[in-house]
Amino acid sequence: MAAPFELTGTVKVLMDTMTFPSGFSKREFVVTSEDEYPQDIKFACVKERISQLDKLQPADRVKVSFRIRGNEYQGRYFVDLQAFKVEKLDADGSAVEYDNLEPPDALPDTEMPF
Repeated sequence: MAAPFELTGTVKVLMDTMTFPSGFSKREFVVTSEDEYPQDIKFACVKERISQLDKLQPADRVKVSFRIRGNEYQGRYFVDLQAFKVEKLDADGSAVEYDNLEPPDALPDTEMPF
């Protein structure tokens, strides 16, 4: 399995949780990167990992650990940046401690619910 990626930036948008008829739930959020040319990057937390976003507000500085997920659905291809750990950062860049979930050994292949 590929190593996880990390991105540090500022929370721009926290979207509402979406729950699909299959019971699958996810919550998307956007982080503005701290690159020379900042980019707005959309991530998704799924299932029990959604609760990590409850303590965040727009303008919070965070470090997001994520995996790149690719899926084919009805002949179309999708890429999802699936966050498994979201750490709120203090002004000095150190992590604010609260319960974080570590990455699973293997992510299940779930069919996209849309």
